[in-house]
Amino acid sequence: MSQMAIDQVLAQIRAMSAQVRLDAPRPMPLTGPAQGSAAPASGASEFASILKKGIDAVNTSEQRASALADAFSRGAPGVSLPQVVLQMEKASISFRALTEVRNRLISAYQDIMNMQM
Repeated sequence: MSQMAIDQVLAQIRAMSAQVRLDAPRPMPLTGPAQGSAAPASGASEFASILKKGIDAVNTSEQRASALADAFSRGAPGVSLPQVVLQMEKASISFRALTEVRNRLISAYQDIMNMQM
């Protein structure tokens, strides 16, 4: 993979990360007597929502590539082979990045589980 392609993927990941940070719900400040009854937002739910958005983005990219390939195979006007190949490569790169994130998460989980208490 060329350096330019890697830089583009990193830029997309950073842009998605920034968008997720902007879209993330902010916890409401706790005031008055209801302080004990409301649970604060946990980091786990924020992590889960970030991970879900990433998976959804990869899924959308895969679906877009598949739809474009189907349109090309049917001979739809305005769909060229370079567009199809480019979209398929984008989907492939995002899937590989997601797979790498999954592998690193599993590795981190295994490291934590193997820690001595």
